[in-house]
Order: sequence, then C-alpha cells, then structure tokens
Amino acid sequence: MPRSAFKIGLIDRIRTRRVGVIDIGSNSIRLVVYDRLARSPVPVFNEKVLCGLGRDLGRTGRLNPDGVRLAIANLSRFVQLLEGMRVDRVDVLATAAVRDAEDGEAFVAEVHRRNGLRMSIVSGTEEARLSAMGVLSGQPDADGVMGDLGGASVELVGLDRAEIGEQVTLPLGPFRLMDAKGDLRDVVSDQFAGQEWLRDYRGRTFYPVGGNWRALAKIHMIQRGHPVHIIHQYAVPAADLAQLAGLIARQHKGSLEKVAGVSKRRLETLPYAALVMEGLLAALKPRHVVFSAFGLREGHLFDLLSPEERALDPLIEGCLDIARSHDRFGKVGRLADWIAGLFADEPAPHARLRRAASLLSDFCWDEHPDYRSNHAFFRTLRLPIAGLDHADRVFLASALYARYGGNPGDKLTRSMCDLLSDDDRGRASLVGAALRLGHTLSGGAVSVLDDTRLQLTDDSVLLWLPAENECLGGDVVQRRLDSVAKALGRTGRIMVDPPTELRVGA
Repeated sequence: MPRSAFKIGLIDRIRTRRVGVIDIGSNSIRLVVYDRLARSPVPVFNEKVLCGLGRDLGRTGRLNPDGVRLAIANLSRFVQLLEGMRVDRVDVLATAAVRDAEDGEAFVAEVHRRNGLRMSIVSGTEEARLSAMGVLSGQPDADGVMGDLGGASVELVGLDRAEIGEQVTLPLGPFRLMDAKGDLRDVVSDQFAGQEWLRDYRGRTFYPVGGNWRALAKIHMIQRGHPVHIIHQYAVPAADLAQLAGLIARQHKGSLEKVAGVSKRRLETLPYAALVMEGLLAALKPRHVVFSAFGLREGHLFDLLSPEERALDPLIEGCLDIARSHDRFGKVGRLADWIAGLFADEPAPHARLRRAASLLSDFCWDEHPDYRSNHAFFRTLRLPIAGLDHADRVFLASALYARYGGNPGDKLTRSMCDLLSDDDRGRASLVGAALRLGHTLSGGAVSVLDDTRLQLTDDSVLLWLPAENECLGGDVVQRRLDSVAKALGRTGRIMVDPPTELRVGA
C-alpha cells in the first residue's frame, strides 16, 4: 500500500479529529481541512489550484492533458500536506469533468496509483443534492433555488424551507460554452426554458454557489462600496445583479482586466459565468440573490451528520465552540439567561442573537485591554461561522464592541453600523452593556451570578444582590448598571435581598 494511502475510519471515531475534503472540479481542484466533523466545522487549511481539467471537454470528450498533469502534481502536494497535518480522514470527490470525460476512469486510476487517493465520481444528481445540502448547512431556512456553477455544468435544486425539491444538471459551465455553436444567449435560454419547474420558484430567492459567481459578488461589493467583504449570505436585489451580469457577459478579457475585484485567473471564464447568471435570472425572476460560500464540500460533511446534528443551529453551535475554546471559568452562556429580563417579549431571532453574543462575550479576555473592543468588533464581524446574514454579523460585532467598552456607530465602526437600523443599533448597545455589567459583577466567573438577578420596573433597572454577598456591589458595578439603565431610559439601582434565613420559603 502506498505510504500516502488514507484509511476511512468510523464517523464516531473522527468527531474530534481533522477531516479533509478534496473537490476535483472542471476548473479547479481544492483541498479543505476542517477541525473536525461537526455542525459548524472550521476550515483550518484551504488551498485551490485552477487546473482546467474540463477545458476542451465539449470538443474532445477528454480531460485536458495539461490539466491532468497539473492536477496530479498538486494532488501529490495535497497528500504530503495531509500527512503532515495528521488528517484522520480525507474524502476525494470528482464532479462533472471526470464524470463526463471518456478518460475519466483512467484519471481516477492514475491518481490512486500515484498518490493512494481513492476518488469518488459524484453523479450529476448527487452533486446537485450535496451542493444544496451545503447551502442548507449555512442557511437552514433557504427557500428558493440553489445554483452551483462549475467549469462544465450548472446544478440547480429547488429548496422549500430546508426541503430539497426538483433538481437538474445542465451542460452550461464556461468550458462547455466556449465550445458551443451558435448564439450563446440562445444556448443558455433554451436550456433554462426546458426546465418548467423553475416557474414554481419565481419571485423567491436564488442562492448562487461557485467561484465564478462569487467573483460577481465581489465585483458588486466593490462597486457598491459594501462595508462587509464577506461573500457568504451577501444579499443583492436580483435586478441589480442581472444588470451587472449583463455588463460582464459583454466584456472581453482586456476590458475585464480594468474591473476592480476580478482575479486574473477568472478573466477567461467570468463572461461565460455572467452569461449563465443573466439567463438564469431572466428565467427564474427571483426577488433577491443571496450568495453562499458553502457548497459541495460543506454539503458532503453535513450529509455525514445525524438528522439530530443537522437540525442544530449553526450560529449557536459555532459560538459554543468558540466559547469553549476561550473558556476561563465556565458557564459563559449563562449570561443570556441572566440578562433576559431586560428584553421582555423579544422576537425569537433577537433572542437567538442575544444568546450568540452571550456565548462570545468572553472570547477576547486574553487581548491587550486597550485593544479588546476593536479586536472584538472585527473578529466577530469576520468569524468563520454560518447562520447569519451581514446585518446579523454587524449586530453581533456591535454588541461585543459595546461589551468591551466601545460605542457602536463611532468613527471606527460607522460604515459597518450603517447596515443596522437605529433600533437594532440601540439593541446591540444594550446587549453589550448588559453583558459588560455581568462580567464586571462576576469578574468573568459567571457562577457568581447565581444568587443575583436583574429586574426591570417602570422607572428603574434593579440589580438584586443577596445580603451575604452585598460586597459584590460597588462604584464600578454601579457605573455599569447606570449604562444599562441609560440605554433603557431608566435609573439603575443596586438592591439587597434579605438574608437567606429571613427570605420567604427559605
């Protein structure tokens, strides 16, 4: 057996071990290593190489020879890295180019001979399903159509509130279109016209996946001056994206070199990707487009989880993992319950973000005190977790900024905070001030809060301390309480409960 052969272990055995996925597409091959198999896995390594395996596939029916050589060489590199990282399991997934090429099986055999990697050729139906699973792993409430554009094909899947519906694989990847005959707009529109089921999803949301479509999102971000440069769940009005896609589709390589945000590696394929996007938006007529950074690889890992694990909230699970890795004294999540009385009758989405902020509320304790607020804001804004849109990210970042003494909407954070309404900005400040009070009162050891409580009255915010721990109060605690009360238009008062032996029911 080659020394680089990998053993496929039992799923339960790798819950706390690193797992890798190699995605061999028509245009690129990519290795991603995740910290473990979990509801919210964190990529610890990510490398992509544009090999162009599917180039000329439509004309020759075979893999591109230069692409094959480049792929095999880089797979050898990946194997060496995986061994050095001590990755316990690696799954190798090959899609449209290898699946459709007459020499695809020979390529699979040669990779195994050279590197010991066992490659799975994913069918078009399975590729579509796994890509949809990837979108659902990051956006559990996705409702509309997922589209995953590779080099040789596009997979479309209907999503009905987390249920996977109709799906299809169409030969509309950029490499296919390069070799197509006739007017390319007619080729694209004819393919979509044959998918009558798309009409059932008109007016809903389109979720694009794939590197070329993410490039369109990046261009749109730069042109619109969007302050949060994160592709995942970047939302765009469909009409805006259709206009941009139409413009890009009409460009040539030389003119695209002048467009901000376009990678030189995308100059050749991007106009074709834009052409497919333009045609699909015309056929689907969605209201919004929400980009997904999660696709086949994430969907494959998501598919390995139990139904109970898949049902977990990716945001809360991701924040739990961060809280555990930065835990000083335990029970950080307890703060969400302790401050809950200040947020009576809040909607479930608000309570969810408050819980996430509570879990993250001590993850910057080891930073220099002068920079904790800044670090907390930008670290939270860019966390590699899913289940939240850009406004949610800014809300969490603002709450953590306030928790460490920052003022959301100041010079440092103003451009990002413009994504929030005035009400949301005020609520983020209140969440942060309340968490700051809890950490000041307890010193971060939140078990100290067990015999204390917050009470909201018509004109006051009351902090109740047990008589035996009255010493927990003081000037600093009063100042923190005053900040909370001010945010609510009330007065902050520290109150003392009777001694335990005199309490009713004691």
